Amino acid sequence: MANKEKGFNKKIYAFVVFFAILVALIVLVAFTFKSKYIAFNPESVAKSYVDTILQTGDGYNAYKYSLVSKNSKYGDFIRVNYMYPVIYRDAEGYTKGGDLDGLKGYNDESYMGTLTKNDNGKKQGEVINTMYAYYVDLVNNGWDDYDTFFTSYFAKLVEVRKTVFDDDYMTDEIMFTALEANVRAYGQYLTGTEEERDENTGVILQQKTLGSYQVKYGEEYTLTTEIDSEENITLDEYKKQADVETLKTYGVSVDDVSEVKCYNIEVKINDKTSTTVKVVVVKISDSWYVDNTLTDTTALYSIA
Repeated sequence: MANKEKGFNKKIYAFVVFFAILVALIVLVAFTFKSKYIAFNPESVAKSYVDTILQTGDGYNAYKYSLVSKNSKYGDFIRVNYMYPVIYRDAEGYTKGGDLDGLKGYNDESYMGTLTKNDNGKKQGEVINTMYAYYVDLVNNGWDDYDTFFTSYFAKLVEVRKTVFDDDYMTDEIMFTALEANVRAYGQYLTGTEEERDENTGVILQQKTLGSYQVKYGEEYTLTTEIDSEENITLDEYKKQADVETLKTYGVSVDDVSEVKCYNIEVKINDKTSTTVKVVVVKISDSWYVDNTLTDTTALYSIA
């Protein structure tokens, strides 16, 4: 009997093609994920931290790149450590980080005065505007000492709101609203604003303004960051310098850290070197975080 000619095996071919496509997709997804998720890249983490502050003076949102955000959402960290101690300061049985069930804080409606109940946003705006000057004073010393920043800011907010509303009512929403409005206003002070009009009526909602960056460096100014150099720092050296007590509030132990890097990041204004900022980043599992306790970004707030 003659040997049958070996034919084209469609099943094997389909399997090979499927496997090849699967491998290609895995490689593509991994590359895309890694390029977008900068936590895997220590240089990107360090630069993003500095750049967020540089562009709009936003030390508040820069913390998403830091160890603060390692074990909890940044907003939750602020609530537990700085808002609830204010809201529940006189509640019997309250402990920081403890269970709030059954506790009566100043977020209870019984603390609402007439002005709070009837406010159409005007008095809330008065609080925000009054707080802005205080916010700027705090920003002049930078955001690196977040503990002093949040503690001081929210203590002042209680005082200002009491004066404006004549009651003790306070919620985390009120606190976030004031803080984030001040962060946004400071960013607009630096970068200016574009004219905005209502789509239907054409009424101007926001005027075009020049920011301090534009006034000082020109309307087409550029602010850029790049790694200037890397300083050698061993894990043992880091552990000796680390602020162990502060790291505990993040839910982080120095023993969690497997690697450390220290970058000198050059800040350029219109392509000319302005200042250099030293940033320490640490690796925990597969991700990198800025250790703000060993990083000084104060110089970034004096550029404007």
